[in-house]
Amino acid sequence: MTDVCIVGAGPAGAMLAFLLVRKGLDVTLLESSKTLGKAFRGEHINEHGEALLKRYGLFGNLDDSMMLPMKKLENWKDGICYETIKPDPAIGHLGIHVPQRHLLAAILKPIQHNPNFHLCVETKMIRLEGQTVYARHEGVEVAIESKLVVGADGRYSTVRKCANIGYKTWTHGYDLLWARIEKPKDWEPMIHMALVDGKQLALFTQAENRIQIGWNIDKGSFPSLRKTDFSQFIQRLIDAFPVLETQIHQSIQSWKDFVLLDVHSSYADVWGRDGVVLLGDAAHTMAPTGAFGLNSALIDAEYLATLLEEDGSIDNEAIAQFERQRADRIHALQKQQLEEEQHFALQFEV
Repeated sequence: MTDVCIVGAGPAGAMLAFLLVRKGLDVTLLESSKTLGKAFRGEHINEHGEALLKRYGLFGNLDDSMMLPMKKLENWKDGICYETIKPDPAIGHLGIHVPQRHLLAAILKPIQHNPNFHLCVETKMIRLEGQTVYARHEGVEVAIESKLVVGADGRYSTVRKCANIGYKTWTHGYDLLWARIEKPKDWEPMIHMALVDGKQLALFTQAENRIQIGWNIDKGSFPSLRKTDFSQFIQRLIDAFPVLETQIHQSIQSWKDFVLLDVHSSYADVWGRDGVVLLGDAAHTMAPTGAFGLNSALIDAEYLATLLEEDGSIDNEAIAQFERQRADRIHALQKQQLEEEQHFALQFEV
């Protein structure tokens, strides 16, 4: 028995749990993985996410060594940087990289020993009956009864599926290959952008001495791409950023060193009903462009927390109000992502 059962312990679920426990509610947070914070997830906080964390005293919980502000963006062509973009001085960065496990730890730190907070890892939701979540933990089926079930379980949300909530999906014409390499000594924290075969190639400096590579490829092309010569493919990356040749060869030696992200956007028909609410990617999946997904999910959690009754319940009108409060901003960001992707190649016409 719990007031609110949240499925998915990513940033949206963790932030909502923190806010609701602060209000005195009993919260159970379910996570299917063994540990919090998965690889190759959104890990860049923008100025809006930063402000939210500071508003609740959470930003100070982050270890300084695990925060890496992006000080500039460089556009590269033919192995040469031809343009440098710096942040608005009032903001001071183009995003702050924080490994997700550290972000989640910072959010949950104030409530981790609170008797009203229950974190259940290795607990996978299997079905939903009303406001009762049935899940499997260590081979045993458990039932969690609550006044509200929150689906913070991402783009392929089990809560959304079990609640029979439809959603509209649109593709962006590309998928994304993720990989990580070691950061060279004295490498500045920044974002690098290049155009390779008409597709975006991005490098993001990360905490923990790494660089994350995001390489756009044609939608659905990875199975056929894997059949081509790997050395020729990886040479394109080296040609784009020749200063990283040693690190690329050390860290990316086969197709297995890439992780494929199926890039699409979606919007749920409704953000919830009858004691079930969606937020973050479960309600509105976003593409990686601009790193809006993580920050939007945090803001979703803040809005939703203000609408719950004292016992943790919420009626259908309040759920509709939650969606209305966020819809214009979410639609605008999704439109902005499409526009930025469509015009990305134009900035390399130098």
